[in-house]
Amino acid sequence: MNNWSRRGLLGAAAVSLAGLATASIAEVPSSHASAEARAEAAVKKMTRDEKLTLVLGYFGSDWEGKKPPTPARYGSAGYVPGIPRLGIPPQWQTDAGVGVATQGGAATKRERTSLPSGIATAATWNPDLAFQGGRMIGSEARASGFNVMLAGGVNLARDPRNGRNFEYGGEDPLLAGIMVGSQIAGIQSNNIISTTKHYALNDLETGRKGHDVRIDPAAARMSDLLAFQFAIERGDPGSVMCAYNKVDGDFACENDWLLNDVLKGDWGFRGYVMSDWGAVHSTVKAARNGLDQQSGYPFDDKPYFGSLLKQAVASGQVSTTRLDDMAERVLYAMYAHGVVDNPVAEGGAIDVAANEAVSQADAEQAIVLLKNEGNLLPLGANVRRIVVIGGHADKGVLAGSGSSLVYPRGGNAVPGLDPTGWPGPVMYFPDSPVRELQRLAPNANVTFVDGTDPAAAAAAARAADVAIVFGTQWSGESIDVPMKLDGNQDELIDAVAAANPRTVVVLQTNSGVAMPWAPRVPAILEAWYPGTRGGAAIANILTGRANPSGHLPVTLYASQSQLPRPVRPGANSEMDEFALPYSEGAAVGYKWLDRNNLQPLFPFGHGLSYTSYEYGPISAAAGPNGAVRVQFTLRNSGSRAGAAVGQVYASPASGGWEAPKRLVGFAKVDLAPGTARIVSVDVDPRLLATFDEAAHAWQIAPGSYKLMLGASSRDLRSKTSVTLPALTLPASWRPGQEAAAPTPQRGERGR
Repeated sequence: MNNWSRRGLLGAAAVSLAGLATASIAEVPSSHASAEARAEAAVKKMTRDEKLTLVLGYFGSDWEGKKPPTPARYGSAGYVPGIPRLGIPPQWQTDAGVGVATQGGAATKRERTSLPSGIATAATWNPDLAFQGGRMIGSEARASGFNVMLAGGVNLARDPRNGRNFEYGGEDPLLAGIMVGSQIAGIQSNNIISTTKHYALNDLETGRKGHDVRIDPAAARMSDLLAFQFAIERGDPGSVMCAYNKVDGDFACENDWLLNDVLKGDWGFRGYVMSDWGAVHSTVKAARNGLDQQSGYPFDDKPYFGSLLKQAVASGQVSTTRLDDMAERVLYAMYAHGVVDNPVAEGGAIDVAANEAVSQADAEQAIVLLKNEGNLLPLGANVRRIVVIGGHADKGVLAGSGSSLVYPRGGNAVPGLDPTGWPGPVMYFPDSPVRELQRLAPNANVTFVDGTDPAAAAAAARAADVAIVFGTQWSGESIDVPMKLDGNQDELIDAVAAANPRTVVVLQTNSGVAMPWAPRVPAILEAWYPGTRGGAAIANILTGRANPSGHLPVTLYASQSQLPRPVRPGANSEMDEFALPYSEGAAVGYKWLDRNNLQPLFPFGHGLSYTSYEYGPISAAAGPNGAVRVQFTLRNSGSRAGAAVGQVYASPASGGWEAPKRLVGFAKVDLAPGTARIVSVDVDPRLLATFDEAAHAWQIAPGSYKLMLGASSRDLRSKTSVTLPALTLPASWRPGQEAAAPTPQRGERGR
């Protein structure tokens, strides 16, 4: 454990920072000093009231008759006052993971560029693209006057009905952690702070403010917490946002195990923990158990970290050391990520065309070709009559709603759809797939039918060469959704497919839906919520201007009977209170199906292309400290340029894993026709281990491990094996450390 994390955990006031004398540290506030030194020096100069200023944030919009403080950016997520006499700027906070959002109650909306949904970016399996998208939305945040972006959603998709799955990175901890961590790094390249959220196990919106997740701690370490760990290691976020729900009896924002033991202790997190808006329930318990900043007041019942915290410090219920630690963590993040040295201002220039191109590239790589019987796609020049049906495809593309909603330039393409209030509005970005198809296929007659009358839609389909049905599932924060398309769209698709055997379905969904019509439809695209330029991206894929390369970051289940909890608990209210046992433990998604020998509709990692690829051969070599390097070949054996995703799965030397196999590595490679690339992937040893709670360590069992390469979790083409010795890695281990590093000692925290 480094000195910084030990100071936060143990309250060791005598700990000095390496290379700096304690007596002179208050004299080293220059930009040449370390972020730790500058933060500690600044706190030493602060009054108690100034320290308290840093740990209480306000909603940046009107709330129940209360106005945000000046100078909050109106309509924003939040505001924390600065300390002008010490050169500490305010924290101006904006939602969220796809772009600069405006809260729905604001009369005037900021119109900004939206990336595709988080789950869509995960479907690209392209960390470089995730970084570019993060860098883009971070640049728009800075240009809009924000220096904190509430992005980085990494909660695992344990249930396809979770209404907020669209914000997150899918079901696998490695994929989600790498993709979201890359986006965080991109955001912070703009000298602003990104969070990662919602820590932790906020995997269902029903009862999110009252349900109590019950999970074996070791299983949590190997699933949801591992996803956060990977995201933090890759992205180094300035802040972690704790969640609404309880975990094993304690609210996440006052959960000693989550915040002190795991995050700040084992992982050595140096930044600050901020609360979700309305997730704070106490002063003393929250402060002592690891919360550093109450955010978004008055969403909480009381300003727990205002006058109540001041009283708690004065009475000794919360130590002055702990208050110093809270303030230092906030300042550390502000110094480390350039917030102090590179102040933001409203009214910066935004390169709209360049930013929309980034969003479109993300959307094109995110679209997953699920099925393509008879090579119906891409649409050829011989297709003369195309009917597009449903989904408001003549107007625009669907977005997910809630606090993350970005308002587009040009306004809502389909205004007035219910709900118009929270968690709405239902938003369609004004980028019409129909118009884009008409532009790309000028010699075809492209018509649109709204799909409200299945019989009329079937009649139009019967007269066309190809029918394209746009299926939609709207979702938003605070609600969960059925595992199906909205309204009567399943019946609509059945009617159209019966009328025209050349039917394509394009889905815009939160995550996965059941597809009872799938056997009767030859071509299916999953486009997620495709962002600002989603219409253009979909049209490019349909016409072959772009070759699909997306792969599923979630399992698409055949029916909800395959889920660990077929009957969703609660009554779809965020205030429901109930115990939520995760009996599946770490066996999330494809691991659950593998363990129970269930056949998905489409497996995790699945994604087709307009070309063909060969996977393998694969080889592996063991190195020191549990390291394994895998090398494999990817070859484009078809006639079109494309991008292949090589996925490496491992099976254990013996029993003891939560499932028969795990994703342990992946790489996306651009390939011209007939060309091949040799790729190397390093396997993180934690992915070959189980977590032993009693030993407080990762344990790799000795023996031979099978490594398999393929195009999905159920399409494995080449395999090899590697023999590993028994190995113990402490809970604090991270890449680059020796396996024999000591486990951090525990002690009384600074309270």
